[in-house]
Amino acid sequence: MFSRLFAPTLEVSAHCDLPCGVYDPAQARIEAESIKGIIAKVDGEKAGDADFRTRAIIIKEQRAELVKHHLWVLWTDYFKPPHFEKYPQLHQLVNEATKLAGASGAKGTLDAEVADQLLAKIDEIAEIFWETKKAA
Repeated sequence: MFSRLFAPTLEVSAHCDLPCGVYDPAQARIEAESIKGIIAKVDGEKAGDADFRTRAIIIKEQRAELVKHHLWVLWTDYFKPPHFEKYPQLHQLVNEATKLAGASGAKGTLDAEVADQLLAKIDEIAEIFWETKKAA
């Protein structure tokens, strides 16, 4: 009785975990843009305000973690073996981007050039992402 009650009545399949449209590298890019904006504020008009600087650095570090999270979700949940076969540079791009977001990158520095490098890597990943979406 219970086995019939809980037995699946419909079998479905998908190329990713959830319906299309839930994955988007724009999420990582938005967070990286905020990192760049925070760096500009810390170096700019409020440079002498220690409290502001502390809060800004904390927020920048949180945003850097979000960048890594969004990139990892794409890497682990969206991109599949056929994508990695077609775009062999993808593993390296994601690795470089997450390193640029991490402690040795945007999370650990106030260098706007590092933020620009991070944005460029995210753009490269996004280009591949959108190519895979066109092919799907």
